[in-house]
Amino acid sequence: MTWWSDLVAAEPEFAARVRARFAVRKHGTMATLRRDGSPRISGTEFDFGDDGQLRLGSMAGAVKALDLRRDPRVALHSPTEDAPPDDPSTWDGDAKIAGRAHEEPPAEDGSHSFRIELTEVVLTRVGDPPDHLVIESWHPDRGLERRTRH
Repeated sequence: MTWWSDLVAAEPEFAARVRARFAVRKHGTMATLRRDGSPRISGTEFDFGDDGQLRLGSMAGAVKALDLRRDPRVALHSPTEDAPPDDPSTWDGDAKIAGRAHEEPPAEDGSHSFRIELTEVVLTRVGDPPDHLVIESWHPDRGLERRTRH
């Protein structure tokens, strides 16, 4: 299993840039799978804990938590910020994390908490010069890769 702390140890600068994209706003987006296999999108908060774990939570009995109990595959998307219309080259990019959710013991109020095991981390941004995108991806078995798209 690969955790956030493993990414930080392997690629600290990349991990810091990914975490910064998740920190631009309080709420991001997560995708889970419904019982019939169709996707469910939910807003959520992310916690990059001091213990090296990435966590997310939900209220007691929330459908997104029930989805994760049934099928732990999850995709997380950072909050996004628009670049000024007159200068799209200043877009700071976005980050995505795919993985598996591992439920932790419930809180006293019954709320859910899940640690996220990483299977893929992707950071997309405008290149320099701003005529292309730079896509960086990290996988536990392949490490950090970079490609461009014009």
